[in-house]
Amino acid sequence: MANAASGIDVHDDCKLKFLELKAKRTYRYIVFKIGDPTIEKVLEPTKSKIEVEEVVVEKVGEPAKSNAEEKVVEKATEPTKRKIEKDKVIVEKLGEPAASYAEFTASLPDDECRYAVYDFDFVTAESCQKSKIFFIAWSPDTARVRNKMIYASTKDRFKRELDGIQVELQATDPTEMDLDVLKSRAN
Repeated sequence: MANAASGIDVHDDCKLKFLELKAKRTYRYIVFKIGDPTIEKVLEPTKSKIEVEEVVVEKVGEPAKSNAEEKVVEKATEPTKRKIEKDKVIVEKLGEPAASYAEFTASLPDDECRYAVYDFDFVTAESCQKSKIFFIAWSPDTARVRNKMIYASTKDRFKRELDGIQVELQATDPTEMDLDVLKSRAN
């Protein structure tokens, strides 16, 4: 189902990979991006065979020729366009379970928005090992305004598709999603 505000769908692979992160801990993080705009594929013109009668016109003063032969000619149809894919949130990168937080932050582009989920392991003050799944909306100041608007209008709809998000974080520069920020938000 498309987002009413932005018209962006969520690819099924996003939900499947998130479930693998949540249930099986197959990944440390997942970076999502909104796919390329609508791609229209130009299909090759098709050829169909039609039968045509050859018509002979008589000139004035000459007898009419009646050699109407049937010929098979090929008629090319116009090239057609077919919609293949529209904008969708898709998986861009998967982080291995042993991936570090530095690898995760390095995978986010400096000038484009992204969504990400990060499986954050930490130890509580009572020395209990815990894990929280963070949803991070990465919207750097250097990103284009249109890019920011599309990601902002799609964020809530996308988050609803990922059942199990425990903490949300909005970041416009790397300091807003520093490891210390995650630790403080996890408790």
